[in-house]
This record gives sequence, C-alpha cells and structure tokens, in this order.
Amino acid sequence: MKIDFNKSNEILHVALDGRLDTTTAPGFESFLSKNYDGNGSIVIDCEKLLYISSAGLRVLLAAQKKTKGAMKLINVCELVMEVFEMTGFADIWV
Repeated sequence: MKIDFNKSNEILHVALDGRLDTTTAPGFESFLSKNYDGNGSIVIDCEKLLYISSAGLRVLLAAQKKTKGAMKLINVCELVMEVFEMTGFADIWV
C-alpha cells in the first residue's frame, strides 16, 4: 500500500493507495503514530483504497479514538463502502 500525505492547519491529509489488510495495517498504524500527535484532525482519501480487512478497520478505529472524533474518510469506493456499511462504521466516518 502507498501512503501520500501532507499537513496543513492542524489537518493531516492522507491518501491511501492499495489494500489495507493484515500485511499493510501495521505499517499504516506506524505511519499514523509518527505523523499524528493527537492534535487537529485527519482526513483520509480512500479513492484508491481497493480493499480493507478487519485489521485495517482496527487501525482506523484506533485513529478515530485518538482524534476524539475528528477524522473523516472521503472518496470511498463502493467495495470499501460495503464493508463500512456492514460493520456499522459508515455511520462514524463517512
């Protein structure tokens, strides 16, 4: 998975490209711990996110808790949105 990001005005903008699964979730979790200090908000662009597993959901949920609700996912593809809807996470992030 490829992660592009930039910070501006206390907002961390992240673009994910590929799969967020058991193989890539630890790397994304590490990225977030290095680049987000708990202040401000996170916007995650999922336009190129092809797949998300339960491991990926766990990382997103942990990030949501760290932001105290100041996290939003944008440009979510249909397949990933189905996972969010089945798990109830669509109501939280999208």
